[in-house]
Amino acid sequence: MSTRTLLILGGTGFVGRAAAEEALARGWHVTVLNRGRAAPPPGVRALRGDRTADGGLAALAEGEWDHVLDTWSDAPVAVRDAARLLAGRARHYTYISSRSVYAFPMAAGAAEDAPVIDASPDAEATEYAADKRGGELAATAEFGADRTLLVRCGIILGPYEDVGRLPWWLTRIARGGRVLAPGPRDLPLQYVDARDLAAWALDAADAGLSGPYDLVSPPGHTTMGRLLDTCVRVTGSTARLCWTDPETVLAAGVIPWTQLPVWLPPGEVHDALHGSDVGKALAAGLRCRPVTETVEATWAWLTGLPDGVPGRPERSPVGLDPETEARVLGPA
Repeated sequence: MSTRTLLILGGTGFVGRAAAEEALARGWHVTVLNRGRAAPPPGVRALRGDRTADGGLAALAEGEWDHVLDTWSDAPVAVRDAARLLAGRARHYTYISSRSVYAFPMAAGAAEDAPVIDASPDAEATEYAADKRGGELAATAEFGADRTLLVRCGIILGPYEDVGRLPWWLTRIARGGRVLAPGPRDLPLQYVDARDLAAWALDAADAGLSGPYDLVSPPGHTTMGRLLDTCVRVTGSTARLCWTDPETVLAAGVIPWTQLPVWLPPGEVHDALHGSDVGKALAAGLRCRPVTETVEATWAWLTGLPDGVPGRPERSPVGLDPETEARVLGPA
């Protein structure tokens, strides 16, 4: 088998970096195009370009690739312009999308045939779900349905995470003391490790898969209890998890998902986001590593950072402030 050539639009952040490292480990030739705000993985060919600026794709005026992987989360027109430029010089286009493209509320057990929201491939940036759906439409319009793979991810965790969900839990637990742990302990969770996402996406692209695939672990891959217990063990913390029923957490005004990352109280929204049917991706080779491996690798990455946890400037920070946590927990 000949060495593959891969172009990553991005390649220095979370999912893009995981894909670059996975492709390099396979011996592929990897090119990345980004704004140069972060150093790409050693071994890639780095091109500079700002997709939001006039002439921002000039570095891609020449070249051919087997596969393109695009992680863009902003204006769909940027996906449209890049895909249009590359459609005659690349065999396959993988767009990293999101399960947020489905019409809300999603039914528990929903799969790829669930209704999606309205969006435009020619839109400027609006909001996350519409931007992702517009990106899907843009990529498909330029490359064609048979050459475009739409990877609709759920929660993504693992090393290089720049949303801050698992990093927040790890740093909070490492700090010790009483930790507000939102119950119930056996609440099932779905997520995908970015490294498993990258491995599957490269395999799927090489196999020529197309169309939408929901990419997240099987329902109940882990639980809130196993996730936080693993954080305690991996960090070596003396923290005490104080399991608190959802009603108490909500009555205190704590916002699920943002102030307590990953967590949603039992109910319709939880079941929709943590009960996805991923049979299609599993049949196409998706394999998800144990939660222990994800937590251990994320902690190892965090403890090696010189400047703290990276974040996305366009997103609000996640996590619960100490004062609110203490108020909800009450006297020791």
